[in-house]
Amino acid sequence: MNNKTTSQTDVQQPPIDFSNSVRGKHAQAYQRGYEVVVHKMDGTTEVRDFAMPEGSVVLAPNVRTYFPNAEMVNRALRGLIDLLPQPVVAPV
Repeated sequence: MNNKTTSQTDVQQPPIDFSNSVRGKHAQAYQRGYEVVVHKMDGTTEVRDFAMPEGSVVLAPNVRTYFPNAEMVNRALRGLIDLLPQPVVAPV
């Protein structure tokens, strides 16, 4: 005879429906940086700021297929540098 009772963890949850999800929904906000407020057990809070390092670039998934790491991206861009008449200055 099994005396084990069914606990909350023994119940199987229904599958999560991701059909209405949006890929990259928060990508622009992530690139701008974000703030996390940590609420500690002692009642205090700590604010932590996170931002991508200067010069970071996020590749689109279809581009990442061809250039999966920084070495390959830099190699391709160096090949294009000779084709440019002068350094391109990004708009501010």
